[in-house]
Amino acid sequence: MRPELLALAASLSARDERFALITVVRREPPSSARVGDCALITEGGEYHGWAGGGCTRETVLREAGRALADGEPRFLCLAPDGAAAPRAGMVSVPMSCDSGGTVEIYVEPILPLPRLVLFGASPAVRCLARIAHTMGYRVEVVHPDADPADFPDAHSVQNTFVSQALPTGAHVLVATMGDDDAEVLHSVLACEPAYVGLIASRKRYELLKSELAARGASEAALARVAAPAGLDIGARTPEEIALSVMAQIVERRRKQVPAPAAGDMPEKAVDPICGMEVTVAGARHTAEVAGTTYYFCCGGCRAKFLQMKEER
Repeated sequence: MRPELLALAASLSARDERFALITVVRREPPSSARVGDCALITEGGEYHGWAGGGCTRETVLREAGRALADGEPRFLCLAPDGAAAPRAGMVSVPMSCDSGGTVEIYVEPILPLPRLVLFGASPAVRCLARIAHTMGYRVEVVHPDADPADFPDAHSVQNTFVSQALPTGAHVLVATMGDDDAEVLHSVLACEPAYVGLIASRKRYELLKSELAARGASEAALARVAAPAGLDIGARTPEEIALSVMAQIVERRRKQVPAPAAGDMPEKAVDPICGMEVTVAGARHTAEVAGTTYYFCCGGCRAKFLQMKEER
């Protein structure tokens, strides 16, 4: 990968921004791409680097957007109809452009680390911090008595809770053991967590629900709180409690992979020459004829289209 792409990837990762890495793993002439060519595509659709032009570029943009939406990588094969035998795990994309050739591309979504915010400093919380770090979570601990020495794997340890610092979509465990439970939960629910668990009895949470409702928390928000936190595995020790909470977080996270909303999907057009899908926003090759705008995967298709119109 070229140094400027490495630097851009590092910068995006530091800002917790999503992007996709594109790598050409195989090609057959006359494809313009070469094995090892790389590109980076941001969540906003900015294309950096090179992994082929024309039809290849449009297809990669589309599949990168889908990979960032569902978090799953893609192995693409772009080839003329019937030129490549399908293989397990491969997404075959017929190319009807004149450029010809075959190119196989790996699309890898790079997503921010899932975040786990722990309000507490109990033995179970310390165990959970270790487990979550091992599983690739970015762990943040918040509690007046939290000692950084007890959380060597945590990304940060704060002794004062600041609600604005809680990231939207984080996984949250409240284990304040009766100290400011309502205050913390109220602030947490306002930040729309992906998961919120409370280490407390059901009876204790019923009392808290009344107080939270009086503060303006909705029924839907209160229903999202897992109380007591964790799957019912008969956990007793701090290690077992931490395991049950982590298992519940994983279970809910895997069930909550969002499908992109219809309003979030970029508008598509069909190239009138080759039939390839083209993303309207940011399309580089367009032509307006008789008040209608046409979109093309490459300059060659656009030129052929305009020539056909002139001949008519």
